[in-house]
Amino acid sequence: MKIDFLLIGQGLAGTALAYRLKQAGKKIKIIDQPGANNSSRVAAGLFNPVTGRKMVKTWKADLLFPRIKPYYRELEEITGHKFLIEKAIYRPFLSIEEQNEWMGHSADPAFEAYLEKIYQESQSEYLKDPYGGVMLRNSGWLNINNLLDAMSTYFREELILETFNESILLQDGGFWVYRDIEAKAVVYCNGLGAMGSRFFSFLPFAPVKGEILEVKQEFSPNYVVNRGVFRVHLGNNIHRVGSTYTKHDLDVGPTNEAKGELLGKLKELVKMPVDEITSHKTGIRPATRDRKPFLGKHPTEVGVYIFNGFGAKGVSLIPYFSDIMADHLLNDKAIDHEVDIARYFNYI
Repeated sequence: MKIDFLLIGQGLAGTALAYRLKQAGKKIKIIDQPGANNSSRVAAGLFNPVTGRKMVKTWKADLLFPRIKPYYRELEEITGHKFLIEKAIYRPFLSIEEQNEWMGHSADPAFEAYLEKIYQESQSEYLKDPYGGVMLRNSGWLNINNLLDAMSTYFREELILETFNESILLQDGGFWVYRDIEAKAVVYCNGLGAMGSRFFSFLPFAPVKGEILEVKQEFSPNYVVNRGVFRVHLGNNIHRVGSTYTKHDLDVGPTNEAKGELLGKLKELVKMPVDEITSHKTGIRPATRDRKPFLGKHPTEVGVYIFNGFGAKGVSLIPYFSDIMADHLLNDKAIDHEVDIARYFNYI
């Protein structure tokens, strides 16, 4: 069976790149381990143009955010499923000084596409926001499980459900042979699985563990609240709350410490008591040392590529960068040095 591209992994990254290549008329196969994609499936799925403690515009926002809605809406159309939820994100101010700074941002054209409104007073008796906050637009969240399940069905002719065994991937006559498949190129989209690859173990992955709760709690506004933790309403007074961030405890199981941290931060944000914890999940994100993704081709092996390392912001990054990677694979177009793995070739 001769094909153009063999993709390893059908998480968010593998799904997007496979879709781009299939739409371009290329023959593809995707190897995906059943029950894998844990980091994608546990992720909150937020796309948020203003992030971090200092509330700054996210990296490359003006390139990334115009691509998000059209891409996911296109996938909704081809699958007949809905998974993109457009929601404003409300970020409370922590001080009068921060409020004043954002009043200045409201007149800045660089923020115009992302600011819905600046509030100078509390927006709810149930929120701890005495200084008001900023309501962001061009934001929301993605039901990643629904997307991955829908796209698994879309790729039913291309998808191979098995654990990838790199030891039987061999080069022969200009093809990469895997069982009965002969592929012109192989692309690693398998998250932290690429850390153990003989091709890409030199890349500085920096795995990060994140834990997320789902809690039952009164107060269900029509926006996401995000400061210290995010709080996303899922329906029926159930809210997703997260996320922790640790580089050290990479055990796959949930911890009481993380649960206590999340509940403590939620208490600092919302005044209502938590009635019940309905879920506590954890995932290991395929983050990178410089917090920028890995795109590009192997320095010496012909036809071996990687599209990986999107960390906690995959929902925002992948629509744009899957276009960049597809253009590289199809047309040999150069990749921006900020994300090209060539930036690490000196470390081999």
